[in-house]
Amino acid sequence: MSDRMLVGHLSTGRTGPIQPSRNIDRSSQGVTESTPFSEVLSSKQLKFSHHAEQRLQQRGIELLPDQIKRITNAIEQAAAKGAKDSLVLFRDIAMIVNVPNRTVVTAMDGQSMKEHIFTQIDSAVVVS
Repeated sequence: MSDRMLVGHLSTGRTGPIQPSRNIDRSSQGVTESTPFSEVLSSKQLKFSHHAEQRLQQRGIELLPDQIKRITNAIEQAAAKGAKDSLVLFRDIAMIVNVPNRTVVTAMDGQSMKEHIFTQIDSAVVVS
């Protein structure tokens, strides 16, 4: 028995025409064509999930740019130690942060933290 190939039944895997690459202006993000890749990776900014934004707003928590920078630096240190999901304590604010994605998943104030158990974290970071 021989395996037969039928001409016209082979596919390249493409389902449509190849789209030209979009020109994205990254200069506003501080990234240019000459920016080293390692620098792009290290310039990750702290992001907030939709849930975290809602919690911050509901609980009246406001973070200033300087405070976000300090939290971001602490998360960078946690990442260097291999942290994945961290409890970040800053003043009377507790945040659960997905460290590899630099994303705050949820946040709560001191009043909401009372009698609360934090699970599924592998580290805790206290930001001074």
